[in-house]
Amino acid sequence: MSLELTLALLAASALFGIFCGWRGARPLDLTKGPRMVPWRFLMLLCAALVMLLLIHLIALLGGGPVARPY
Repeated sequence: MSLELTLALLAASALFGIFCGWRGARPLDLTKGPRMVPWRFLMLLCAALVMLLLIHLIALLGGGPVARPY
C-alpha cells in the first residue's frame, strides 16, 4: 500500500471515528426509538484501524525492521 493511500485511509478512519464517538455520546431519545447503529462499537473499530495504519505508516517511513539478505 502506498504512502498516499495510507495517509488518506488514516485521515478518513480518524474522522469517522471522531464522528462515531460524537454520535455515541449523545443522550438517548426514547421518543425516536432505539438506536439502530452501534456507534461506540464502530468507534472502537476505527480506533483499531487507526492503530494498524499508524504501524504501517511507521514501517513505510523506515521505522520497521531491517530486511536481512538470506
